[in-house]
Amino acid sequence: MKKLMVITSRFPYPLDKGDKLRAYHQIKQFSKKAEVHLISLTNKSVEDSSVKELKKFCKSVTVYKLNKFHSVFNVFKALFNKKPFQVALFYNRPIHKKIQQQVRDLNPNHIYCQLVRCGEYVKSEFDIPKTIDFMDVLSKGIERRISSSSFYLKKILEIEAERLKVYEHIMFEYFDNHSIISAQDQELIYHIEREAITVIPNGIDTDFFTPNSNSEKKYTLLFNGNMQYQPNVKSAVYIANEILPILHKTNPEITLLISGTSPTKEIQDLATEKVTVSGWMDDIRDAYNSSQIFIAPMQIGTGLQNKLLEAMAMKMPCISSKLANNALKATPEKEILIGNSREEYAKLVLELIENTTKRKTLEENSFRYVTSNFNWESSTKKIMEKMGLTN
Repeated sequence: MKKLMVITSRFPYPLDKGDKLRAYHQIKQFSKKAEVHLISLTNKSVEDSSVKELKKFCKSVTVYKLNKFHSVFNVFKALFNKKPFQVALFYNRPIHKKIQQQVRDLNPNHIYCQLVRCGEYVKSEFDIPKTIDFMDVLSKGIERRISSSSFYLKKILEIEAERLKVYEHIMFEYFDNHSIISAQDQELIYHIEREAITVIPNGIDTDFFTPNSNSEKKYTLLFNGNMQYQPNVKSAVYIANEILPILHKTNPEITLLISGTSPTKEIQDLATEKVTVSGWMDDIRDAYNSSQIFIAPMQIGTGLQNKLLEAMAMKMPCISSKLANNALKATPEKEILIGNSREEYAKLVLELIENTTKRKTLEENSFRYVTSNFNWESSTKKIMEKMGLTN
């Protein structure tokens, strides 16, 4: 069996962030055809139970905790060496030397690197075939945050977006294979050969995300995600402060659940009698099962929204933005509803509340769409073929 080294910038468990979810399920698929050796960077302690979970699929698991002083010092140096700040934040020279030694000791048949921020650790391993998963376009995600940021942050983000655009182009050259989460993101990579990037959408674990028609619907609306991730923060604030007041003019009983890990103070301050901020939930299915309608008015960010895949698999009617649906590619009015303003979002919510037939039809159509088109095994197989792991 071939040996595969996988390098991630976060430990892929628990599944509280999109990159961790993607890495976890891909590693699970890789392990069916290869001996997987996982190397993960982290800026916080990893629970033994999380390591145990990954050892189900990995021959070895190595966790390197990043030193805060090194990270801050690297970011300071990045002011002068033109590296993206987040690349500098995740880089550690002593760890790099240890990984180089592991590469020599293991002599893997292939190296799989998730996100460009890990590229520095393996870019010079020229004798070993390598694959990089851009996942989404980090430079574009940063760029979309610029217009809504403060003056000082705006300047930093402008610098970071431009540096990332150049860095994504540079990293392309160091790797044999390249993957990304959607065709929309593929088109945003700044490289003449971007068409060679393999589009690998996320899948959905239909054994885990199964609808429960008997659950009590305590909340009208649900929005969930990593609640320190700026696109999610912006969307949650928009729902609570812009959409909900319009809805309450017609129906003051409408409630909102905001669920997900690490809510910022801005998110916590949204809590009222009608808005519940749950924070981390041990079983995210509880959030889906307890709510009637999923709403995700994403205004910034890139990539495929896992939250929409999960909600659809749980047979929830979904309302989102054109930006989010560009990657999902669900059919508007048939499998998803699309809003363009706070008034439109409010109108769509009220329509689903009042029209049971429309709501049920949307639920069934979206369920069929996501379970037919988003599968971890089939999507991961495409990049495994490129990596030579399917023989």
